[in-house]
Amino acid sequence: MELTVTNLGCRRGELRVLSGVSFSVRGGTALILRGPNGSGKTTLLRTLAGLAPADGGTISMPREALAYAGHADGIKAQLSVAENLRFWADVFGHAGIDAALDMFDLRPLAHRQAQHLSAGQKRRLGLSRLLVTGRPIWLLDEPTVSLDTESVAIFGRMIAGHLADGGMAIVATHIDLGLETAETLDIAQFRASGEDHANPFLDDGFADWGNP
Repeated sequence: MELTVTNLGCRRGELRVLSGVSFSVRGGTALILRGPNGSGKTTLLRTLAGLAPADGGTISMPREALAYAGHADGIKAQLSVAENLRFWADVFGHAGIDAALDMFDLRPLAHRQAQHLSAGQKRRLGLSRLLVTGRPIWLLDEPTVSLDTESVAIFGRMIAGHLADGGMAIVATHIDLGLETAETLDIAQFRASGEDHANPFLDDGFADWGNP
């Protein structure tokens, strides 16, 4: 499997922030997005995930192949840790949650309601959801926020295992995750000029999605 992006434009509201974005990622590899705050890393990931409109271009990957983890942890406060994982496993049609419980040592917290978890524990639970999706493409936006050093190392091993199984990941982070196969893309090179606004009369705000 290969994810290919060609001449993609991304906008935040009516302002185009990125233009001409092109790259490809193969199965078994990761792409690390770099760039200063506000440069468009989150906008790019949301556009790839189909959560933000695009200003044209081509994204060659099936949407049903991806899982997106943004700034929010995506957990339900009234459900326990195990119930949260089962909910997402059911959504994605994945059978078990054991690997997700064990990866971040969540089994001792399995019956605790998510609202009673610390910020770091909530983040660990949110990231563990990736393991129950069964999706080969992970789009990750600053995933290590609220994680301590040990948990960051565990998360790095989690991604490495995903890549070893043929998966791929696109990660916006300034943290070294220890991924030997990772390539780096500085998106500052694709930053649009301040006058480059999306024109609703000239642009349909649609990216052509194709299957690889």
